[in-house]
Amino acid sequence: MADSIKEILWRNIDFHELKNNHEKKEDTVREVIILPLLKYLGYREDNIVRSLTLKHHFLKTGSNKKHPIHLIPDYVLKIEDRYAWVLDAKGPRENLLDEDYVGQAYSYAVHPEIRSIYFALCNGIDFALYRTDGNNEPVLFFQLEEIDYYFNKLKNLLSYNSFQLGKQVVYDSPRDNTFDYLNQKLPEEVHAHKQTAKRHFGVHGYFTKQSWDIVQTYIKNFTLPGDLVLDPFGGSGVTAIEAMMTNRRGINVDINPMAIFMVDALTTSVNLNELVLAFGEIKAKYLKKEPTTDEEIKEAMQKYPQPKPIKLAKGSDVPTADLLFSNKQKAQLGLLKHLIQKQKNEGIKKTLMLMFSGLLTKINLTYHQSSERSEGRGNASAFAYYRYRIAPHPVELEVMKYFEIRLKKIIEAKKVLRYFINEQTADRLKIIKGSATDLHFIPRESIDYIYTDPPYGAKIPYLDLSAMWNAWLDLEVTEDDYKNEAIEGGGHSKTKNEYNTLIAKSIQEMYRVLKFDRWMSFVFAHKDPEFWHLIIDTAERCGFEYVGAVPQKNGQSSFKKRQHPFTVLSGQLIINFRKVRNPKAIMKAHLGMEMAEVVIQTIEGVIAKNNGATLEQINDELIVKGLELGFLDLLKKEYTDLTPILMNNFDYDEQTEAFYIRKNTKFATHIDVRLRIKYYLISFLRRMERENKPVTFDEIILEVMPLLKNGSTPENQTVLKVLEDIGQRTGDNCWTLKKDGAQLDLFGNV
Repeated sequence: MADSIKEILWRNIDFHELKNNHEKKEDTVREVIILPLLKYLGYREDNIVRSLTLKHHFLKTGSNKKHPIHLIPDYVLKIEDRYAWVLDAKGPRENLLDEDYVGQAYSYAVHPEIRSIYFALCNGIDFALYRTDGNNEPVLFFQLEEIDYYFNKLKNLLSYNSFQLGKQVVYDSPRDNTFDYLNQKLPEEVHAHKQTAKRHFGVHGYFTKQSWDIVQTYIKNFTLPGDLVLDPFGGSGVTAIEAMMTNRRGINVDINPMAIFMVDALTTSVNLNELVLAFGEIKAKYLKKEPTTDEEIKEAMQKYPQPKPIKLAKGSDVPTADLLFSNKQKAQLGLLKHLIQKQKNEGIKKTLMLMFSGLLTKINLTYHQSSERSEGRGNASAFAYYRYRIAPHPVELEVMKYFEIRLKKIIEAKKVLRYFINEQTADRLKIIKGSATDLHFIPRESIDYIYTDPPYGAKIPYLDLSAMWNAWLDLEVTEDDYKNEAIEGGGHSKTKNEYNTLIAKSIQEMYRVLKFDRWMSFVFAHKDPEFWHLIIDTAERCGFEYVGAVPQKNGQSSFKKRQHPFTVLSGQLIINFRKVRNPKAIMKAHLGMEMAEVVIQTIEGVIAKNNGATLEQINDELIVKGLELGFLDLLKKEYTDLTPILMNNFDYDEQTEAFYIRKNTKFATHIDVRLRIKYYLISFLRRMERENKPVTFDEIILEVMPLLKNGSTPENQTVLKVLEDIGQRTGDNCWTLKKDGAQLDLFGNV
């Protein structure tokens, strides 16, 4: 199969690592990412003008204004004696939609010496193309790791040959016919950076949020741009929004009206200048009328809207939602809501109400301020403790001060979203209040991918806990909503059977709407193995085929893992199914074999896979294996503590906190021969590096081959082939591991 354009240009560059490695800066983007792309677009060295110095045509500096300001674009692309377009490089963590960066590149393109139609920005992760006669919005924006889908359009717009006079340009990129939906590999664990996305964090709190980069990785792995992505337990909208951010279409379904309000208001397109003006007017009127004295507070509570006395769930410190606020808070919030409601522009009003709703997280009596952090650093009890608990020492924060902070947060989020979610793209995002158990509004076999994080048992009663916000937002939760909410317990005391039934119905509906040969990823964060079997059994009965579960870290402490190794995950599992016409079912293990053999085999497998494994990695793998094969309960009984079996059978490195196969010993169980070869080669070559000893191929064979005599012994040629993947020659037939930046893991990836 022919290499993709991405592979031709950048081989095995890890774009996620590029973005999160702070040593990778703008110079890396220029040399490693941009130059190969320019050459693939047909530009030779004499066409690529680097760091061209331009004098600003009217700005000067100095006391007598005689010193011209110089403009220096990173690249100007030249065709014959004319400049075709400008490209400016940015660091991997810079936002290409930032107005200052766009304005800077625009100033290069319109300079009298350039006068180009197009200007572009690239940060090594994204590529943004603008027209100088445009409206400050990109004509093309995409992530470089998906360049195969966008390259035809990029080529038609920017290649050397595209600037010929009279050339016929076709702007629509065809779909990638080489993309094999059915046989996509499962993603590796994502090193999540959860709170780095301003579109999801900072605007409004919620009870749970999937990390945006995990969701985005799965969407890009299983779909193409233009595909339709569904989350039937949509919550705060991470899945649908990330679908839009990657040029897919998204459907966000949730039964909670608070969640629907949040996603709808966040993705509503508004003019930011008009928003700032509206905020300024409201601020001036609020400060003029702000009630602070007892008399003013009493009058304001009678004059302005107040929170509805929604009944709170059992276990709350007060019976109704209106009692979660002091009289002063109710008076001031009421005035603010009154001023917002007078806005005539619905988009502005909706956005301001989102800011108001976010403000409620701090302006209430359940707000628990952190004793070790600055003022305003804390959380509402509904988010922190999953119940309404009045703070021991309630604090009175300034309403307008924190409302203004909300403005800054919403502007940052809207700036990021505006290219992907605007009036022109509104039909690509659907936000629907409904139950995952009844998706009748979605046609059969119309969805390309499902990523969802369902509620887990009695952990979070979402509808009950939303009462504080619903009381101010005038959002109604019906009896049908409570009936269809997939939780256990809560204010309506739902049973485990009711919860299981609702989850099963949801999976049935997901199967109905998903296309054949497409995937569903189901986040699993439950401690009860019975729930795992409910998901798997229901999915298999519907016709889904289980493919595998990927452990995904969330930063949970290893101490808790040591205390409860078979009930606590380091994070969560992402269970992956595909809808195929002839599904295969999971076969449960016949436990005639010794349990110790199962445990040792699993431990050796994860050590070989990761070239050494931590206790958390081993625990997670055993949980997955125990869940898949149906013997997790036996593991919990027989191995409450893994430490003895690990210490007695493996080497432990205190520095890396990882376990390894003991030096000069074989794997006790059957592990794939290539995986065993890689493990032993990496271990041996690393040891030789530490001892600063050169090692020849013959010495490698003498060291490694005896350890591989487990069944059939591989030929020297097989060892050499693996060695060429992970090592490099150093002369005189000596070998060493590939250096940093080129090191391959056990699966051949850099």
